Formats: sequence, C-alpha cells, structure tokens
Amino acid sequence: MATITDPTDTISERRWQEQVLAWADRGGWLAYHTFDSRRSAPGFPDLVLLRRDWLRLPELKANHGHLSARQEVWQTGIAQVRNIEGGVWYPRDYQLVRDILLGGVQ
Repeated sequence: MATITDPTDTISERRWQEQVLAWADRGGWLAYHTFDSRRSAPGFPDLVLLRRDWLRLPELKANHGHLSARQEVWQTGIAQVRNIEGGVWYPRDYQLVRDILLGGVQ
C-alpha cells in the first residue's frame, strides 16, 4: 500500500516565507521581515503585516517545525494584546515616553 504524503512537507521555511510575502503583497499588506535576525533579540515573529485595521505578527515554520521558548513567549504575549498604538517618539518627548514606559499609560 502506498503512503500518502503531504506535498507541503517538502516546503522549507524560507520558501514558505517567500510565498506568504508574495500573497501579502498581492493582498495589499505592508510587510516587514528582519533580513538578518542574528543581531536582534530572540523570539520576535518573522513577519509584521499591516493592512487597514489589522496588524498581524506571524511566526512561520515548516510543517514539522517547532517554536523556540522565546518564540512561544512572544506568541503568547501577542495573543493577549487588546491595544495597539503607533506613533513617533522624538527626544523632545522624553517626559511622555518615560511616563509611558515606566507605567503611566497615555
């Protein structure tokens, strides 16, 4: 009896990312991916995707891939987000920035 295999099992994370980014581009998403994450803090998601009122932070894995401990921490935290805010912080805003970051949510 022949074994049925999933054709997506042979897709690497890199190829999967290329496909996801192509779909994001076609769908009108702004997309960000850190080119070389070796100098970044571990665990941050692979992609930042923004379209209208959606911000998505997916971690991409091949079918048999697993999250690292830090990736799990990030994904757990992201799942709990209820508020998101953008903005530009300048040095002249140090008082506001300090207040936000040290506890006084603005």
